[in-house]
Amino acid sequence: MISNLASVHPKAQLGNNVTVEGFATIYEGAVIGDGTWIGPNAVIYPDASIGTNCKIFPGALVGAPNQDLKYKGEKTFTVIGNNTTIREYTTVHKGTADRVTTRIGDNCLIMGYVHVAHDCVIGNNVILANYVGLSGHITIEDFAILEGKVGAQQFITVGAHSFIAGGGLIRKSVPPFVRCAREPLSYIGVNKVGLERRGYAADVINRIEDIYRMLFVTKMPMSKAIEMIQSDAPEGPEKTQILSFIEKEKDGIIKGI
Repeated sequence: MISNLASVHPKAQLGNNVTVEGFATIYEGAVIGDGTWIGPNAVIYPDASIGTNCKIFPGALVGAPNQDLKYKGEKTFTVIGNNTTIREYTTVHKGTADRVTTRIGDNCLIMGYVHVAHDCVIGNNVILANYVGLSGHITIEDFAILEGKVGAQQFITVGAHSFIAGGGLIRKSVPPFVRCAREPLSYIGVNKVGLERRGYAADVINRIEDIYRMLFVTKMPMSKAIEMIQSDAPEGPEKTQILSFIEKEKDGIIKGI
């Protein structure tokens, strides 16, 4: 159903059973998947693609021109996955030449007044609570949760299954499976509750805790802790995931307790 009060460009592509409420605007080249609801006063800009069964709440802007002063108008994109909810007055800006596409995955909840800047890549099942602000070029991996009023510096990565406490300022990358709080943002433990909810076995969680104990609690130099993890920690996909993350993040990760 498309309201007579909505503005939908004839060259926008709308799937089956799409609802567009009054005063929403959908520009040329936008793509809206089956069963998606576009709320009043929402704006879907050119070259934005929204998946199936999404909900875009009133006042949200998807695919808006970015605020990067280096942007020269090159053709870039915004992609929203399936079953994702974007709440009221959230802004999602299109990419730049760096990553070309700003992307939000499937089954995400992006709460009200969140800002997702250019070239951010957000995985699946991510929750960004109210007033989260993401600078450009940020990666948020699957199942991460950022509580309200978290702010993140550009180019950092937030690892899978991590949890960032409300009001935190992320200046360094956050490895997977951890909980972070305080100022400056620091490791405060493994995200045990989140991992249990997602079906991780107790022995796997214990192994993750042992790895982070060596990495953050012993207070030994990072290089020494990594050597100990490589030699002493049992092999498994979680160990590989943690060590690969640390190796990849050349600008460093958050500090320990």
